[in-house]
Amino acid sequence: MLQVITESFFLLMTTANLTVDSPMQSPEQLLGIYYRFPVENPWHKGEISFRGHEKTVLEWKNQAGVSWDLFPDLEHNKLKTGSGNPYYQSGTKEFNLQFRDGELIGFLFGSDFFAVADYVGIPQLSGGLKGYLSMGLLEVPEGFGYGVSFYASVWSLINKPLAGFQIGLPSTWIIPDNRDFKRPLCPPGTVARDNWPERGPYYQDVFQTIEGGIGYWVSTQFGSTQPKYRINGTPNGYNHEISSPGWGFGSVIPLKPEEIGIAQLSNSLLIPPDGITFGKETRGAMIGNAWMALPLTDSNKTSHGPTGEMCWTLFLNTSNFSGPVAFWIPEIWSYLSQSYPAINGRGLDNQPGRIASGAMEINTVPYFESTDDAGNIYRRIPQLRFPVNQNGLTILMRDVRLYSRLSIYKRLKDWSAGKPFPHGRFDEHFDACRVPRMRSHPFSLVQGESNTPLFAENILEPIVTEKDGSYAFALKWLSSETEGLFPEYYKLKDQVMEPVEIENVPQETNLVNQQFIEYNFKNSYRHVSVGNQSENDAKIAAGPFNIELVDGSIVTYSWYRFIDQPALNRFNWSPSKREKLQDLVENIHSEWSVRKEFMSAPQLGELVALDSSLVLTPPKGLEIGFVPIATQQSYQ
Repeated sequence: MLQVITESFFLLMTTANLTVDSPMQSPEQLLGIYYRFPVENPWHKGEISFRGHEKTVLEWKNQAGVSWDLFPDLEHNKLKTGSGNPYYQSGTKEFNLQFRDGELIGFLFGSDFFAVADYVGIPQLSGGLKGYLSMGLLEVPEGFGYGVSFYASVWSLINKPLAGFQIGLPSTWIIPDNRDFKRPLCPPGTVARDNWPERGPYYQDVFQTIEGGIGYWVSTQFGSTQPKYRINGTPNGYNHEISSPGWGFGSVIPLKPEEIGIAQLSNSLLIPPDGITFGKETRGAMIGNAWMALPLTDSNKTSHGPTGEMCWTLFLNTSNFSGPVAFWIPEIWSYLSQSYPAINGRGLDNQPGRIASGAMEINTVPYFESTDDAGNIYRRIPQLRFPVNQNGLTILMRDVRLYSRLSIYKRLKDWSAGKPFPHGRFDEHFDACRVPRMRSHPFSLVQGESNTPLFAENILEPIVTEKDGSYAFALKWLSSETEGLFPEYYKLKDQVMEPVEIENVPQETNLVNQQFIEYNFKNSYRHVSVGNQSENDAKIAAGPFNIELVDGSIVTYSWYRFIDQPALNRFNWSPSKREKLQDLVENIHSEWSVRKEFMSAPQLGELVALDSSLVLTPPKGLEIGFVPIATQQSYQ
């Protein structure tokens, strides 16, 4: 795969930024062999040549024997690919030429950099940081798997958008609680079952997940120094991942109808496919995040198998929005069991969730490696910045709460039986909520292809603090001189990478002069089309409209009656079921305002602001029972 997953090569200039001035005058100047380092498979080496003898069309052919046409657009420093490119349908359609000091040094294809074969310079590898900064929940009580809420800090880790950069800020994972089930949950043919034997024999933690949160991703199409909030999850052992009401995680191509699993619920907050953006200043303010199981639909049994009633619903709490945002459609969790009935009833549509930890997940960070005259190895990663409070702490995650069936779940069930509509607060009932204790895990990050341990115990320490029965997971900075600055330079010593100050990096390594490649991809998310497009268009109640986000992208959206949104079109629900759900949503819109308090406020800290462009006011006449649906995201 050419997109970055774990180890990838990026090439950087030694003394200057990559330029946009193209000296290319003719396609002949592009001919030659290119490498993606490290070369790990035949796809990582290829050649640009003329196809045939007429010298009219360029061709890329890799050592695996796969080839496709290239069409030069030298004015814009691009080679557009033909449809034979196997990544064409996922939106990776061009080679972006890169230059240094007027000389061609290679091209970017997706997130991967292919260097000209005769390039001499310092390569930039991916893998500068890998691992987790994590904590575990202690004594998770039985019966409290119907929801989780917490607050997480939002801040800018980096001062410019970086290509090949992926770090998740603090969040958690939810999986169905199948500890009593001793059979494989993932059938053959799933990514998890076929590729991850270490997760067996039951594959409980990779069968189905709700994850995502705040972070930076290599699959982001519109780069920003600010993190974004992205939903994510998999219903089928990572065969595909779902990130919004129309798109998956990491692809600009809309999901197929049978893959769609998230429905828009809010009538005040729009979900862009590239993630929810924040206001322009995020310096450690808190976002409240909750996933609550709600019985929005009735369980049912068909010839294909049973589907439960649990609709895992995202709630956010910020300074300019509070309330439910979207929910997972139960049928997406039970779909896999149609061909694998052994797991009937084992999905998140029917099983309580299991929540056991929280973490920053560090996946893809670029780095340089060089040696001094004595052969000592030095490395450099991008400067990562953390907000620090007056106590020398970076608060990562705090105020975790777990919820039972007696929370909002039961009160919605009671409403369907004729009782008043619930106020919405999660912890009104004494037995509805529990506060679990936390335990921090030791610092454990590695670097490079050989996963060399990183030593930073004298700089920072993961800890848990407690005040008045509330817990916070934090980083404690051990020196005021390095507060909030993660080490940037390292030296290999006794098989460990130890931080060194910039003044102690030998000049001959040339590391200080390196600059990390900036993110410059601008692939548009294509228009959502589910089923009969003319039928979908006929159901638009208002729009389309455009808004501009802080990342510079333009989101196109339209208003639909909730039950008529494209994500719900594929389900052959009865008219009575559709109207019952529509009635429930109209009550939610009427009774649960965007300023209502659903989860307790954070014990300490202020709330972050979402990008104000995403907080919408419904058009006149569409205030109740209608929702905004993003149909496209692009640059101007």
